[in-house]
Amino acid sequence: MASSTDTVPSGSSTSTEPEIKYLDTASAYDLWSSVYDTDNNFLQALDSFEMKTLFPELISTLESSNPALSKPWKLVDLGCGTGRNTIHLASLPAPDVDEIYALDLSPRMLDLARERLKNYGAGEVAEKVKFQVFNVMNPSDREKVPKTADAIISTLVLEHVPLVDYFPVAAGMLKVGGLLLLTNMHGDMGKISQAGFVDPTTGEKIRPLESYAYSCDEVRSEAERFGFEMLSLGQKDGFEEKMVTNENHELFGPRAAKWIGVRVWFGGILRKVR
Repeated sequence: MASSTDTVPSGSSTSTEPEIKYLDTASAYDLWSSVYDTDNNFLQALDSFEMKTLFPELISTLESSNPALSKPWKLVDLGCGTGRNTIHLASLPAPDVDEIYALDLSPRMLDLARERLKNYGAGEVAEKVKFQVFNVMNPSDREKVPKTADAIISTLVLEHVPLVDYFPVAAGMLKVGGLLLLTNMHGDMGKISQAGFVDPTTGEKIRPLESYAYSCDEVRSEAERFGFEMLSLGQKDGFEEKMVTNENHELFGPRAAKWIGVRVWFGGILRKVR
C-alpha cells in the first residue's frame, strides 16, 4: 500500500464536506488507484520532494557498506503503490541490481505500477522487477518475499500497520547490515486526520479503516527493539521532520496551505544491526 493523504482535519466538519465511507485498506486503495496520482495529494508530493535527498543517501550508504552489502543488490519497495519509488530502483545501473520486489496490498495499485514501469522504459533492470500482492499482516505472504535483501524503500505505509507487526516483517526481509529507507505521515498530522480521497464517481470521502498516528520517538524505539539503528543524515541524528510553512506550501500543491504550521512528514534511514 502506498499511503498517504491530503485530507481535511478530522475535527473540522462543515455542511459542504462529503459523507465519509470507511473500507478495509486494500479495498480503499484499489478504489483510490484510479485517481491516486492525479488528485493533488500534497503529502505524496512532499514525500517525492524529500526522496530527491533520501534516495541518493540510501544508494551512497549501500555503496559505502561493501563488502557487507555487495553488488548486485536485492532490493524491495515495500508498499510500492503506483510505482513512484520503484522507478528509482529500476533506474539503477543493471550490473548493480540482482532483483527488485515491488510489494503492495492493492492489486490495482500494482497494475498501475507495472504500467508505469513499462511506460518509463527502464530496460534491463525493469525485467528484474517482481510485482507481488503483499499484506504485512498475513503470515503466509511473508514466506513469498526475500530474506536477504540489501535495502528496502517503504514510504507512507506505516500509517496503516501496527509497528509491532511492521518491523519484524521488514527485519525478516533484510540481511544483517541491510538498510530501510522509511517515511510516514507525522503523528502531529495523524492525530487530526488520516489518509483518504473523494471518490469522483460517488462524491463520497473514502478512508481506510486501519489508521495509526505515530511519533518519531515511537517509531525509532520500536525499530530499535527489532534490531534496527538510526543512521545520522548530515547533522541530523534521527528522523527528519517536515512542517508545512508559508514559504514551502506552494511546492506541494493547493491543498497544502491548510496545513501550514503542522508537522506532516518524517523520514530517515535505518540499518539492521542484528
